[in-house]
Amino acid sequence: MAAKQSHRRRSKDDGEKPFWISFSDLMTAMMVMFLVVMAVALLAVTSPSEQRQEEIENWVKQLEQKLKSDFPGVNYQRNRNVIDFGSQAKFKFGKPDFEGSPQDLEKKEDALRKFVPELLALANADLGKKVIKRVVVEGYTDKTGTYLSNLDLSLRRSERVLCVLLADAVSTKLSDAQKKQVLELFLVGGYSFNNEKSSDDESRRVEMRIEFLGPFESRTPAPSNVEFGKCPI
Repeated sequence: MAAKQSHRRRSKDDGEKPFWISFSDLMTAMMVMFLVVMAVALLAVTSPSEQRQEEIENWVKQLEQKLKSDFPGVNYQRNRNVIDFGSQAKFKFGKPDFEGSPQDLEKKEDALRKFVPELLALANADLGKKVIKRVVVEGYTDKTGTYLSNLDLSLRRSERVLCVLLADAVSTKLSDAQKKQVLELFLVGGYSFNNEKSSDDESRRVEMRIEFLGPFESRTPAPSNVEFGKCPI
């Protein structure tokens, strides 16, 4: 009887072992599949980001080459993604008007209207459409005056740049297609005396900051049937 009971117990144990071994193997296989899926997902996220960064780098090189060859005195600051116009975009003290004599003002405004079509051409080329989200025209002031008054002044300086670009009664005016592109890409922003330069004179300026699209972003089209109106300043 004892031998029979021992035999039965061993048979029962032997019957259970294959089940637990298979269950363990199943869990291991599921864990391996989970790790593989996660690795593929990470690669899918990382690869587009790296590709977008490479596309942005190529676009920036094109911009820098254009500035170097055709627009001396204008440079691109990579650490801030900003186009710096230097002395060509300085403003009068406490005013939203460009600094200089009437002749100088005309030259500066014409130079700005000649630069922007080149920027638009780069932004609307095949590579530019992939990477450029918008261009933010940022106005700044010196530290004289209150924060809120300077915030208003810096915003009016940014607005002044858009008014110059959209002016009609000039020989270098933009085409209707270019104006629509400005409407689509350009925004204005005022930043008071944030990020001031080494001198008050250099701080009274306007810059253009380039914003880039993420790997899965696309550019928002310009609204249709929008009237530009007249510039208030």
